[in-house]
Amino acid sequence: MRKNFGVKPWFYPLPVLIIGTYDEEGKADAMNAAWGGLYESNLVELCLSAGHKTTKNILKKGAFTVSFADAAHVAACDYVGMVSGNNTPDKMEKAGFTTTKSSFVDAPIIEELPMTLECRLLKTTEEGNIIGEIINISAKEEILDENGMIDIQKLRPISFDPVRNDYVVMGEKVGNAFSDGNQLK
Repeated sequence: MRKNFGVKPWFYPLPVLIIGTYDEEGKADAMNAAWGGLYESNLVELCLSAGHKTTKNILKKGAFTVSFADAAHVAACDYVGMVSGNNTPDKMEKAGFTTTKSSFVDAPIIEELPMTLECRLLKTTEEGNIIGEIINISAKEEILDENGMIDIQKLRPISFDPVRNDYVVMGEKVGNAFSDGNQLK
């Protein structure tokens, strides 16, 4: 038996993405965005409304960063999504975020968040979505495994549960991609 819910914006998982930008004066800003993801292997797509300061900054600067919110920084990541840089110019400081300039694009890297995609604006879609090209991915060594690759269990990224408005941590391994299905051949 199934229960029908109709049309809802329920999609799993919804990564919690923290989008970093600079404004025209070079001041760092960030926002929380749950509606975004990979567009192609080297492209990301963000669904951001035009009124966001972040959207305006991306269009002016042609660059942005995408950091993955993690379990260690839930409150700060939630906060930058609750207040607007249009009205709260010191929101980065209130969140406790510090930034350094990316070496690859004109956008800030949030030091507290351990994994960041550094992106160049490629285009906006007819609907207003932002398409960015990934120029570099940087990660803190503390989330790397013994082979120097990102370890999701060390990263502890969070996902947004749109049904309950919860954040949940990801990272439990339940199988092996491109392998476990061989049992059914």
